[in-house]
Amino acid sequence: MQRLTSLDAFRGATIALMILVNNPGDSRHVYAPLEHSAWDGWTLTDTVFPSFAWIIGVAITLALQKRMDAGTPRRQLFLQILKRAAIIFALGLLVYAFPDFDLSTLRILGVLQRLAICYFVCSVLFLTTPVRGQIAWLVSLLGVYWLIMKFAPVPGVGAGYLDVERNFAHYIDHLVLGSHNYAQTKTWDPEGIVSTLPAIATTLLGLMAGHILRLKRDLAERTTWLYLAGSLLLAAGLICDQWLPINKKLWTTSFALFMAGLDFVVFASLLWIVDGLGWKRWARPLVILGMNAIAVYMASEILIQVLDMMGWREAIFHSVFAPLASPVNASLLFAIAYTVLMFGIAYGMYRKGWFPRV
Repeated sequence: MQRLTSLDAFRGATIALMILVNNPGDSRHVYAPLEHSAWDGWTLTDTVFPSFAWIIGVAITLALQKRMDAGTPRRQLFLQILKRAAIIFALGLLVYAFPDFDLSTLRILGVLQRLAICYFVCSVLFLTTPVRGQIAWLVSLLGVYWLIMKFAPVPGVGAGYLDVERNFAHYIDHLVLGSHNYAQTKTWDPEGIVSTLPAIATTLLGLMAGHILRLKRDLAERTTWLYLAGSLLLAAGLICDQWLPINKKLWTTSFALFMAGLDFVVFASLLWIVDGLGWKRWARPLVILGMNAIAVYMASEILIQVLDMMGWREAIFHSVFAPLASPVNASLLFAIAYTVLMFGIAYGMYRKGWFPRV
């Protein structure tokens, strides 16, 4: 199967949005869509992480099937999957360890760590189970998580509470992770232990999209199937929202379904425009970002921490951007400039032919 330009474009759009929303000039002045939802509900920012998990699933299907078709031994694939997952997990630890490297409070789970877990589990499932088995795992993960969050009791509180302090996922994170939770919450992690179950399901939904892409049908028909699947998932997410609210921090079942639905629809649009109609030139900046997504993510996270540590982010913002516009627009201009800077790094790597693989 020929490499799809839209796959890299989708990944690049996701990394660009992530950099934009993560790096405002002044965190006190940010447009509402560029912040996470306070709890229930969703914003544009809340679409970033599930999109990464979902596109990993798509890539697993296409890449592993290609290697299996080429005759790569399954044992070799397992070892490579384990190695890659371990490296991604370690990179996530590095992001949170830098610059203090205080192991007593090192955040064990996080963005890259969750992606590593999702990648490993879904790759193993792809290699060991047929499509029906993958669907069974997908339904089971979403169903079991729903049952856990609604019926597993929290000692001294009871079952079924979904607010910040009393939900079961919070209880497990506090109990198991202790001082190794997210620094801003201290007692729980938005990428915590229990909520990783539906995140794996999100990646499995990406696997399903990959299976659709591999159908021996013309591009228009495959695009239609992606649109149909996305529409059904959006509807399912909105229906489930009535009983288990869409919530990114808990990665509720409704959130997993709804966000995967958005991903199906957005990717189908990119697939048709970029690979179907051949509009690849306009997508080139996104493709360049997408081809080195992890490297750009690491660069963006480490550099902004260096700027904050040196006091340079605040100095640059107030001297360069603050005089240009209102506080909220100046903050946005800084975020845009930082995103462009990260594109410059990606473009330099692209020109040099540097595509580090993990």
